[in-house]
Amino acid sequence: MNASPDTDGARDTSPADLVAGTVIRSTGSWCDVRTDEETIPARVRGRFQLGEQGATSPVAVGDRVMVKRNADATGVITQIHERKNQLGRRAAGRRVGREHILVANIDCVWIVQSIRLPHPNPGFVDRVLVPAEANEIPAGIVLNKSDLIQEKHAGIIAELRNNYARIGYPILTVSAKTGEGMEALREHLVEKTSVFTGPSGVGKSSLINVLEPGLDIKTSHVSAKTQKGRHTTAYATLFSLKSGGYIVDTPGIREFGVLYIDPWELSHYFIEIKPYLKACRFPTCTHDHEPDCAVKQGVTEGGISEQRYRSYLNILDAIRLGDKDVGR
Repeated sequence: MNASPDTDGARDTSPADLVAGTVIRSTGSWCDVRTDEETIPARVRGRFQLGEQGATSPVAVGDRVMVKRNADATGVITQIHERKNQLGRRAAGRRVGREHILVANIDCVWIVQSIRLPHPNPGFVDRVLVPAEANEIPAGIVLNKSDLIQEKHAGIIAELRNNYARIGYPILTVSAKTGEGMEALREHLVEKTSVFTGPSGVGKSSLINVLEPGLDIKTSHVSAKTQKGRHTTAYATLFSLKSGGYIVDTPGIREFGVLYIDPWELSHYFIEIKPYLKACRFPTCTHDHEPDCAVKQGVTEGGISEQRYRSYLNILDAIRLGDKDVGR
């Protein structure tokens, strides 16, 4: 991914004026770029070529970039290197229909949920797993707040494990408060660039504070009235871990709209559905109304969980309608 000539003088930049780095924080027009020696606040300037699909910002956390130094210790991003992958969602608000890229060049995405305050949301989990599968990014689930588990939650945990662990997605039960499971989580992050994503209040920042003491990332409590978290992380930020690797903390997300996937191909990103696809009568079967559908038969026989199939249908409706709120 290359930048076009910069209209503010970057086209005359010599190689000696440029330094390579990684974007560790992006606020839109300004980024913090970490080089081998320092962190440079850099402006995003020029018309970067992003292909035919628009995005809310041309630069994302995790991007490898080239920066032209300025005399005032700031810089200008003149080039974005090609990404190996990216994780994005449908942009909210007035930018619906465009992609908001959360992070680029990652090795794993961990979908953080909590046992309660707020309760797990399998629909949200499935909406993150779809773009992860589409971009061939390994994914797992972190179930935080194990210190709040009561006997009545046993069924919820069992269902999560039955729906996800049995089809290959690791589920780690942890507590940022007591430290339970944190060492196992830390081992999964070593020598990788990973991202935590999930709704506000599930404890993403709290987990990172435990994983890397001294960061002191701001956190807040879940509202007792709404049972929802308050936004405390404003922008995605990449942190290095002394144990090796990097972790990206992302703002809380209430919805995760799927973008750039056609109805007929959605089933290819549900890994337990894929084995059934060739047995359907129609090669472009969408598995909701067509006759002789092997996927619907798989649900009836128990090979595909009813919860995951319902999530599939909700996402399918959202794609067809172009409505980010369908099936939330």
